[in-house]
Amino acid sequence: MKFADLGLSDELLQSVLDAGYDTPTAIQAQAIPSVLMMRDIIGIAQTGTGKTASFVLPMIDILAHGRRRALMPRSLILEPTRELAAQVAENFEKYGKNHDLKMALLIGGVQMGDQVKALSDGVDVLIATPGRLMDLFERGKMLLTGCELLVIDEADRMLDMGFIPDIETICSKLPPNRQTLLFSATMPPVIKKLADKFLSNPKYIEVARPASNNTNIAQHKIHVTTRGKREALRHLLRTDNVGTAIIFANRKTTVRELAKSLQQSGFSAGEIHGDMDQNARNAELQKFKDGVISILVASDVAARGLDVKGVSHVFNYDTPWHPDDYVHRIGRTGRAGATGRAFTFVTDDDAEAIANVEKLTGMKIPVFTLDGADAAAEAPAQEKRERAPRAERAPRAEKAPRRERAPKAAAEPVAEAEAPREVAAKPVRARRDEPRPPKDVLTELPSQPGEWNGPVPGFLSVSAL
Repeated sequence: MKFADLGLSDELLQSVLDAGYDTPTAIQAQAIPSVLMMRDIIGIAQTGTGKTASFVLPMIDILAHGRRRALMPRSLILEPTRELAAQVAENFEKYGKNHDLKMALLIGGVQMGDQVKALSDGVDVLIATPGRLMDLFERGKMLLTGCELLVIDEADRMLDMGFIPDIETICSKLPPNRQTLLFSATMPPVIKKLADKFLSNPKYIEVARPASNNTNIAQHKIHVTTRGKREALRHLLRTDNVGTAIIFANRKTTVRELAKSLQQSGFSAGEIHGDMDQNARNAELQKFKDGVISILVASDVAARGLDVKGVSHVFNYDTPWHPDDYVHRIGRTGRAGATGRAFTFVTDDDAEAIANVEKLTGMKIPVFTLDGADAAAEAPAQEKRERAPRAERAPRAEKAPRRERAPKAAAEPVAEAEAPREVAAKPVRARRDEPRPPKDVLTELPSQPGEWNGPVPGFLSVSAL
């Protein structure tokens, strides 16, 4: 099947051919005709399957007929992150070059002034993150009553980031007779409930997971200790013919520390994470695309949906907490027919996480053994070092008898004020109201215990009972 068989306009087909494509992917071949027929769609597909073009291309042809109005966008695309929103905007610019369509990008981290101006001029396509969209909507800077088409992209990531309440609010502000397209990597119950509430008789499309059938990606896992990760990573970067690489970590602090460590080791590395403002993230990403830096250390939120050509390696410095993130991470390499390699570092604490990844992808990831001196960094998670039984252990050497310490030399005399005073024991005095015992009783107290059989002296305060 070719793009010409999907019902797209000649102007759009020319843009697609100019971009270097003539054959649609599985999700594109199934989704584009249905979107052109104005049907609601549920598409289950990961990034890297071409799903962005599966809604961008038909949207361009649909929006080619009609006119835009101030403050009333004609279509809305919701993305969970700024980077994904920017990537979709790039697709509209690339494929819509032969159409007179205006687009606005509403994302955080940039000034609102230009965004508000674009809305006031009227836009055909509004691409936004939920937070910035809600902000401008509550300020009265736009109306959603003219939106004819809604796309909810990466719905499962929206769920992870807590955007579902915002999406429900946005959907309630849109006209009920709109067309809605929902794309997600998975279909958890919350997303299923969202689809049942806001989609009308949708067509369900699911394509195979790229992690399970993408033979262009050689996947490996490496058992390491937590302390051995950095040395293992440096070893692979030096020995595995790495061209360009993206290294994923679970925490922003790890991203910063790892990027700094790689720079100190002589690697041209950069970083991208959620604590950076949008301009800084864009600048770092552009350096990576231009080849100024060859290694990009990234967090999942910042790098989700990144489309960079020619990435030879992906390293999961941390085994991802969510198995779907594994699919998205390794999908940064092996794109557009190219080959790539993906390495995942697995510690003892990652046993459950890597098991969930293998269950999701339906494959057992082969173990990669480090060679040379770096093999010491390896520590198989499931193969704990066995200790010999107690009976087989070598007996401990008997302790040598302690040597008698020589008497200490006499210390120098201590000043009288510092020397401890010996407190002389004071004789116990009998109370005045008690009679003093006879003198002979006091003098006849026994020198050895257990020899006294006489009356108990009163001054000892001992009861005879």
